[in-house]
Amino acid sequence: MDWKPYAASLAADVAYPGSDWWEPVRETPRHVLVERWFAPGGGGWLAVDGPADEEVWAGAAYANRTLVTRVGATHADRAAPEQVVTGHPTSSSTEPGLVVTMLRHGRLTPGLRLLDLATGSGYSGALACHRLGDDRLVTTLDVDPYLTRAAAERLDRIGRHPVVVTADGTGELPGTFDRIVSMVSVPRIPATWLSALAPRGRLVTTVTGTGLIITADKTEDGGARGRVEWDRAAFMATRTGATYPSPLNELFVSTAEDDGETSVSPFPVLDVMQAWEVWSMLTLLAPGIEHRTGTGPRGSRMTWMLHADGSWARATTRPGDRTTTVHQGGPRRLYDLLDEVRWRWIEKGELPVYGARVTITPEGGTTLTRGGWAAVL
Repeated sequence: MDWKPYAASLAADVAYPGSDWWEPVRETPRHVLVERWFAPGGGGWLAVDGPADEEVWAGAAYANRTLVTRVGATHADRAAPEQVVTGHPTSSSTEPGLVVTMLRHGRLTPGLRLLDLATGSGYSGALACHRLGDDRLVTTLDVDPYLTRAAAERLDRIGRHPVVVTADGTGELPGTFDRIVSMVSVPRIPATWLSALAPRGRLVTTVTGTGLIITADKTEDGGARGRVEWDRAAFMATRTGATYPSPLNELFVSTAEDDGETSVSPFPVLDVMQAWEVWSMLTLLAPGIEHRTGTGPRGSRMTWMLHADGSWARATTRPGDRTTTVHQGGPRRLYDLLDEVRWRWIEKGELPVYGARVTITPEGGTTLTRGGWAAVL
């Protein structure tokens, strides 16, 4: 495959000539790192074999989009032809533009030691090796032994040799680093990250269940200070097992016809996960909500909110209406929390999550503040 014109086009999409990331993107053969991936099909996911159709392969590998490489416990490399795999994505080759954004927030310069958390396909590690100019300065880590083996072999094929480690990214880290950039989200900052961060080092990560990127520089007391960036990003959460906990299907089914406590919201149904500010603010108030959307009778818009503590909400906006009928139950009123966030959004003109100051203790306790607002992770 003559991949260089495709890589040049991708570089033009996610960087610009003369920038720190122009050459790394232009000179990295992403297709070698992602030979097979999953695409929706057959009521689940079907593996796409890149080498079987080089045009499709190049078009996918050098598009600025995420390629799902693992669903549940099944990697695309190991999926049989025509095998329909069901479940949620558990690994991917993140869209190159977002990889560059995260690495850019890391403020990488030659000579710095980087920990690239969540190896995935190895693409972020490859870009970092190019940028830092010495592959030995890059350590890339993932919890999945197959991912690290496959990435190491493919990185070797393109002439890149970072240190590849199989380990839990929230546990003890394999060394001391000037930069920690995480391509996986965490619910709170692990204390081990602060311990492994060199003096004046910098960490970059996203918060689980939000679109928030946190950047923070290490302080003399062993903690860190920084901010929530104005850019948006959402990554898969850290995991210790082969896959993530099962969706709350039983709660969804058991409450499908339950009237619960009925009320009327003054707002139409919102696809919360597409409203980044609202989604992020709501998660900080009540982490762990599972959101679903769909269409009800006569084309009405519906949304469901489910939580592992048994709280649930079901909301419907009928065609032509601007209000919403809400049914909810369990120990908390999830939809009431959502409406509180939306009222604040309307009354203040914004929500305080983006641009918030971040303070992290040496133990990882993280506080976000902006104006008179504060949240603790």
